[in-house]
Amino acid sequence: MLPDRLQEVRTRIERAAARAGRRADEITLLAVTKIFPASAIHQAYAAGLRDFGENYVQEFEGKFAEVSGLEGARFHLIGHLQSNKARRAAEIFQVIETLDSAKLARRLDEGGRPLEVMLEVKLSQEQAKSGAGPADIPALIEALAGCPRLRLTGLMTMPPWSDDPEASRPWFRQLRELADIHGLRHLSMGMSHDLEVAIEEGSTEVRVGTALFGPRRKA
Repeated sequence: MLPDRLQEVRTRIERAAARAGRRADEITLLAVTKIFPASAIHQAYAAGLRDFGENYVQEFEGKFAEVSGLEGARFHLIGHLQSNKARRAAEIFQVIETLDSAKLARRLDEGGRPLEVMLEVKLSQEQAKSGAGPADIPALIEALAGCPRLRLTGLMTMPPWSDDPEASRPWFRQLRELADIHGLRHLSMGMSHDLEVAIEEGSTEVRVGTALFGPRRKA
């Protein structure tokens, strides 16, 4: 049952935070609901969750009418965003975590709504991964200075997949160091299998799907 799984995840977060000398309430639990129906969002909301992550604009459009009335809920786009879908994304999400170009920043700003944004940083050489390179960060920060509706809060990354959570540590540490260099406070990193390592390395938001909802059911 979701309440039991949620308690397990929160216990993991609390224990990892304690090991790192941090407070658990510094860490946002982002429930990743991609592929799951709107009813899963309602169940998670009833269990006390308020932040939800989706990968695709088109998929979330199909759920939006059913969940837009949930008071205090915040919807984060955590998948790659094409610039031609930026305007719609700005209408239905409160947070865009995958900003990776000045062009995309301008398109989001033109949407007319205030948005929180994070820069997605590509730290590995995997072709399948999206994101800006570390060297691109200063130019993106400068571009965002000209986008008054966008508020930059931090950095996001997705390390190469490994069954070993410790394999993610160097990537998480590198992202934290980049955030320190650029004076950014928030770090979106860590998922169901490696959230403890992410928290130990400074994550302020862990993106958890499987540990909350079980294996994703293909539509």
